[in-house]
Amino acid sequence: MVDKFVGTWKMVSSDNFDDYMKAIGVGFATRQMGNRTKPNLVVSVDEQGAVCLKSQSTFKTTEIKFKLNEPFDETTADDRKTRTVVTLENGKLVQKQSWDGKETNIEREIDDGKLIAKCIMGDVVAVRTYVKE
Repeated sequence: MVDKFVGTWKMVSSDNFDDYMKAIGVGFATRQMGNRTKPNLVVSVDEQGAVCLKSQSTFKTTEIKFKLNEPFDETTADDRKTRTVVTLENGKLVQKQSWDGKETNIEREIDDGKLIAKCIMGDVVAVRTYVKE
């Protein structure tokens, strides 16, 4: 099921991301960089079934490797230290990050050939859209 996500994805739009970054506690300077960045998302799966999500931009490259349903420690692009678990729910890759008593979800799904990433913090939702390169 993860196979449909595999590939290199180029961001084509980002809506409400500044509000999302504010909601998770990202400072002003980092938000300015985050708003200007249009990262590529590279998704791969290794022989052991571990999934790798790499976000590449001129500003910063981050990478996480994980197995579905197995919690791991993540340092996010904005330097939060989270306990993260990624699950597959109804065809969506759902990444739950928990830190300091807070939780945010990033739901990624393929819709009409595009990868749609919904970043959800409380009632704040940012939508970032990618197309396959």
